[in-house]
Amino acid sequence: MSTRVAAIFVNPSRPEAVAAAQELSRLLIAGGFSLFTFSDVTISDVKKIDANSFNSKEIDEIEIAIVLGGDGTILRAAELTILHGIPLLGINLGHVGFMAEVDRPSLPKISKSVIEKSYVSEKRMVLGFSVLRNKSEIATGWALNEVTVERDGTTMVELFVQIDKRPLSRWGCDGLICSTPTGSTAYAFSAGGPILWPEIDALVLLPISAHALFARPMVISPTSEIIVEIESDRALLSADALRKVELTVGDQVVINRDPRMIKLAHVSPTLFTDRLVAKFKLPVEGWRGE
Repeated sequence: MSTRVAAIFVNPSRPEAVAAAQELSRLLIAGGFSLFTFSDVTISDVKKIDANSFNSKEIDEIEIAIVLGGDGTILRAAELTILHGIPLLGINLGHVGFMAEVDRPSLPKISKSVIEKSYVSEKRMVLGFSVLRNKSEIATGWALNEVTVERDGTTMVELFVQIDKRPLSRWGCDGLICSTPTGSTAYAFSAGGPILWPEIDALVLLPISAHALFARPMVISPTSEIIVEIESDRALLSADALRKVELTVGDQVVINRDPRMIKLAHVSPTLFTDRLVAKFKLPVEGWRGE
């Protein structure tokens, strides 16, 4: 029987994550797995691969990626797995996130779910963006949470926004967020946007601190195309706070749904309602339901 392959991503700044990776690796190797890591850690019997020079054949063999950290570590792991459809199983070791497990399962339970393939996975929408300068494309990218166009300095940025090639509004603001349902609980939520359940097929468009009478959060079709034209001397595009592009006056940022999807795996099914309750410690004590 051929060896099965998994990847482990670890937040190297958390000693408990590194320790958990050591123990989990031992369990998975005993269960017949060969393991890789792209993280800057040393784990016994786990092959470390440089993310900039990995063999695509090697990553194609990976059946699941286990992420020990928080949502930020999951976003970094997604950069390497998005092209290969590899499920990401996130195990929180700090604050409760929205993409990882609500309750931290035991390491034997995690390894058992991976070995037996008893975990469940769900697909999450991804945004794609391109930057046009003098009608030429100078940058492209994607985001699982959000694409933002923000001021790149102390003064507000001037943006002109179109949806489906029709003018929507001109805003002097701190920036503009376009979010997926996954990202609605991240930056967009902090800026006053609505929370979307992950199953909802929609995007959130949200001006940040706009000097305008109309600057409300908008929930729009995932088939819509959003064009943001820069009318200030400079601005900054940020995708998941990981991929950044410096912008200048006249640039256009085109945002739409990316055809790719991210797979998030869970040891056991968990309702999004329970994630909200755990994250925000919502007052549900005394609930009489079953």
